[in-house]
Amino acid sequence: MRQCNVCHKGSVMRAQRRLLRGNYNPLPKQRKYPNLQWAKVGGERLKVCTTCLKTLNKKGEAALTKKA
Repeated sequence: MRQCNVCHKGSVMRAQRRLLRGNYNPLPKQRKYPNLQWAKVGGERLKVCTTCLKTLNKKGEAALTKKA
């Protein structure tokens, strides 16, 4: 499952809307996934979203434990 192991951010369904010659043209819904990267947190490798990764680099691991 594509989900952040720290904040549990997961996928969302989004509809796309394209304006074509002044007519409303809805397109099929698409699933959007978070930007997950491998990172070492607490000595183990976890899939972490880039928002949590930025927090990890900026404030350290203590900030991530409070967030979860």
